[in-house]
Amino acid sequence: MAMVNTYTYKKVTWVDLENPTRDEVRSLMQAYDIHPLAAEELVLPTVRSKVDKYDDFIYLILHFPAWKHSHKETTQEIDFIIGKNFIVTARYDTIDPLHKFSKMFEVNSVLDRNSLVGEHAGYMFYYMIRELYRSLVDELESMDDALADIEQKTFMGREREMVFELSNASREILSFKHATALHKDMLASFASAARHFFGAGYDHYMESIQSECLRVEKTIQGLSESLSELRETNDSLLEAKQNKIMLTFTSVTIISSFLNIMASWFLIESPDNPVKHMPHEFWYAGLLMLVVAVVLAAFMKVRKWL
Repeated sequence: MAMVNTYTYKKVTWVDLENPTRDEVRSLMQAYDIHPLAAEELVLPTVRSKVDKYDDFIYLILHFPAWKHSHKETTQEIDFIIGKNFIVTARYDTIDPLHKFSKMFEVNSVLDRNSLVGEHAGYMFYYMIRELYRSLVDELESMDDALADIEQKTFMGREREMVFELSNASREILSFKHATALHKDMLASFASAARHFFGAGYDHYMESIQSECLRVEKTIQGLSESLSELRETNDSLLEAKQNKIMLTFTSVTIISSFLNIMASWFLIESPDNPVKHMPHEFWYAGLLMLVVAVVLAAFMKVRKWL
C-alpha cells in the first residue's frame, strides 16, 4: 500500500515514501526539482546499490538485510535523495528502524541534542543511517545469542537437531553479508560527493557513519567465523556419534553371527556331536551360547566397541 509521510525539523524536510506511485513521484519531482532519471528509479526497486551526484542533491541506494518481521524478500532497499534542505527516502516494505526514527523525529527527542541537525539534510541523514546500522547490530547480536544457544545444545548431545539450526543461521548470516557487501564502497563514494556538497565540516559525520558500517562488517565476519567453527564441531561430534552407533551395530552383528554358527554346529547330525542326545541338551547348548555371548560382549566393552 502506497504511503507518504512528511516531517519537518527547523530548515529540513523529510519525505518518506513507501511503495510510491508514479503520481506521488511526479509530485515530489516538481516540489523538490528532482531530476527525472532519479525520480524514475524511485518507482520500482533497483537491483544494485549506487551513488549518483546531481547539481542539487545526491542520490544513494543501499540494500539492507530484511528485518525479522519481513518475509517478502531477503533484502530491503532504501533510496535516499539528499538535498541541502530536504531528504527523501523511498522503500518498498515496512522497515522498523525508519519507523522508529520517524517517531523520534516527531518528538525531537534525539534531534534536539544537536543544534546542527537542522542546518542541512546531511546531518539528518547521519542520524537516520546511524539508526539503521545500530538496528543491524542489534539483529546481529540476537544471532550471536542464537549461536550460543546452538553451541550449548550441541554439547548436550543434540547434534542432529543442530544441523538444521546451523543451516538456518548460515542462511541469515549469508543474507546479511550479501546485503551489506557494497555498503563500504557506496559510503566511500557518498563521502566524496558529500564533501563537495556539504563542505569539509561534514567529514567527521561521514567517518562516524563509515565506522558504524565497519562495525557491522566486523560483526558479520566474527559471526561467520564462529558459525564455521561451530559447524565443524557439530559435524565432528555427529560423525563420532554415528561411528559409535555403527561400531555398536557391528559388534552386535558379530555376536549374533557367532551364536548362529554355534547353533548351526549343535544341529549337525553326527555321531561325534558331543551334546546330541544328551539329557538336557537344550539347556547345555543354551547355557554355553549365553556364556560365549557374555564373554564376547565383555571383551568388546573393554575395547570400547560397545
